[in-house]
Amino acid sequence: MTTTGRDEPLIRVLYDASRPDLREPGRPRPVRLYLWEPVKPAGGPAPLVVVSHGTGGSGSAMDWLVRPLREAGFRVMALDHHGNNFVDGYEPEGFLHVWERPRDISFALDTLAREEPLGPVGAAGFSIGAYTAVALAGARVDERILWAVLSGAVPLPEIPEYPDALEALRKKYPDERSSRRALEGAGSDLSDPRVVAVFQVAPGAGGFVTPESLATVRGPVEIRWGGADTVNPYEADTRPYLDHIPTASGRSAGPGVRHDDFFAPEPADPAVRVRVGGEAAAFFLRHLG
Repeated sequence: MTTTGRDEPLIRVLYDASRPDLREPGRPRPVRLYLWEPVKPAGGPAPLVVVSHGTGGSGSAMDWLVRPLREAGFRVMALDHHGNNFVDGYEPEGFLHVWERPRDISFALDTLAREEPLGPVGAAGFSIGAYTAVALAGARVDERILWAVLSGAVPLPEIPEYPDALEALRKKYPDERSSRRALEGAGSDLSDPRVVAVFQVAPGAGGFVTPESLATVRGPVEIRWGGADTVNPYEADTRPYLDHIPTASGRSAGPGVRHDDFFAPEPADPAVRVRVGGEAAAFFLRHLG
């Protein structure tokens, strides 16, 4: 890949033959990449930061995080997670089979590594993308909790972008046997040794990961959350990461910051994205060089 320094990303669509397309199971799973070079490229492979979008979002809409990273000298790769992005549309597995997201990133890194040397790698994410980032450092979901939610024994947190996701999933997997088969591997270790530092923003799925797996995370993890976030509340979704990851630290992005301040056209705090994006860049400068 040539170094251009342009603002527009290089867009590529990869196909993971080890997993099926959610709409056409006879085809491989698509993984769309958005690749940006540093604003001022230096000699040799630049450190790479991988960015994972939130529920129903897109890698193309993560400019508030991508831009400060590029300005700090990083290459950036953002992804569209299949079935969970507004570019291609939604499928229930894209929202509920969250463990497929870190696999997207490792597959993309494998592809890039075959083509050219990779510098140090960090991962950043927003909302469920923040879970995705830390899963690459060792966090695992609890299959028992997942099954309790998917079977209806435990209520599913509201998904504004796809309120009927659970009902749609049950139509695709109508009995217990098919549902349990779809969960195979959900609690696997999805860590990727290439990822050496993680930055989480308004993290989700804190109640779905096992404390034991969080205790195995060794690389630095920095967390930011909104004090007025009712989508991923601090106690349910952020505190488990802070309490159980031995290397985690973080602070509130502001007492009035809401979840949608990181993507809404008219955020309550217009400066929060600039602040947090700059803090992410500073974090990776310390840990990736």
